[in-house]
Amino acid sequence: MATTDIFMPALSSTMTEGKIVEWLKQPGDKVARGESVLVVESDKADMDVESFQDGYLAAVLMPAGSTAPVGETIGLIVETEAEIADAQAKAPSAPAAAPAPAPAPAPTPAAVQTPAPTPAPAPVAAPAPSAPVVNDGRIVASPRAKKLASQMGVDLATVRGSGPHGRIQAEDVEQASGQPISVPRVAEGTAPAASSAGAAAAAAAPSAQAGNSFGRPGETVAFNTLQGAVNKNMEASLAVPCFRVGYTITTEKLDAFYKQVKPKGVTMTALLAKAVAVTLARHPQVNAATTAAGMAYPADVNVAVAVAMEDGGLITPVLRNADRTDLYEMSRHWGDLVKRSRSKQLQPEEYSTGTFTLSNLGMFGVDRFDAILPPGTGAILAVAASRPTVVANKDGSIAVKRQMQVNLTADHRVIYGADGAAFLKDLADLIENRPESLAL
Repeated sequence: MATTDIFMPALSSTMTEGKIVEWLKQPGDKVARGESVLVVESDKADMDVESFQDGYLAAVLMPAGSTAPVGETIGLIVETEAEIADAQAKAPSAPAAAPAPAPAPAPTPAAVQTPAPTPAPAPVAAPAPSAPVVNDGRIVASPRAKKLASQMGVDLATVRGSGPHGRIQAEDVEQASGQPISVPRVAEGTAPAASSAGAAAAAAAPSAQAGNSFGRPGETVAFNTLQGAVNKNMEASLAVPCFRVGYTITTEKLDAFYKQVKPKGVTMTALLAKAVAVTLARHPQVNAATTAAGMAYPADVNVAVAVAMEDGGLITPVLRNADRTDLYEMSRHWGDLVKRSRSKQLQPEEYSTGTFTLSNLGMFGVDRFDAILPPGTGAILAVAASRPTVVANKDGSIAVKRQMQVNLTADHRVIYGADGAAFLKDLADLIENRPESLAL
């Protein structure tokens, strides 16, 4: 009897264990090479796991809701249908699935406690995308989509699925409901151009959701997979000898240029990322990182932008080759990255390949803050809000100008104070005097 093990895959370089979200196939179902068999939640994304051969799923050793270390056998595939019974007889008993935590009572998309998903039978390919994929009366949908449908009062039977094999995704529920899912608290918005009142309003909305995102008063809520991954990264950063250096940048010209390009779909995040990337191309030392072999100088400038997720945790979608990418194309790509980060559909290379990180809290109206250095990179830039400030001109006269504070956190093993200061000086010069060059 030829039996092939299904192992818990390593979906990213930092992944040590994964949680089984749902089995797309059930014991006895036929599977084809390259066909999705189950969905696994890694540290920062939900990923479909494909079969490496044709055959039949003989046994599920780890049910939905279970967590297994990378490399653990979680299922068995056999070549012929006749071998299923023998494989099942020899397979170890599957452990019970983890109990589902109690769902939050408030109908809000920002809940932390998520019920364990129900294992879905094998999806049947729909002849047209307008109908959801069903089997044995059950509709195939991602856990996130099921949760949102329940919260928004959407009947999944009426939702068109756009995921693998017609599986319903969170975006499909959003479209069917006509209610936009609240955008993650990302490094996004009009931070340098935002007024104090607008910044205060932007800060108020997430604050009102905080109780639902991280538990109610009196509760103790376990860290989810994404939060656990962030915790490990933050603890690892304590071993890095960091220094911090700040700079005040006048944003008058940047604000004016942003007003010109915003109607064309350019976001402030893309504008700041482009400015940072162009400056990094002239300061490769600030784009470098410490490795076991020494100082590594990446061939590309990949700007990762911090995004706070609705249900807790942090992810850093990456704008690859940001120094060489057209500003308008970058803005479109950023919008796609944010959308897919909300439903945990990013590929590992889309959130783990950054060479420099940008964290923007300007939309919340903060004056300044320091960011924690992500592992594997040499520096991160914290961007605060732009505010009207009384300043002294070179001729001694007094004026009111909009200014923002940026703070660089850097690994002192590879980046020295002079390197960081020179980078910030050139970044300020670009933003203050030549922001229109970012669109060239």
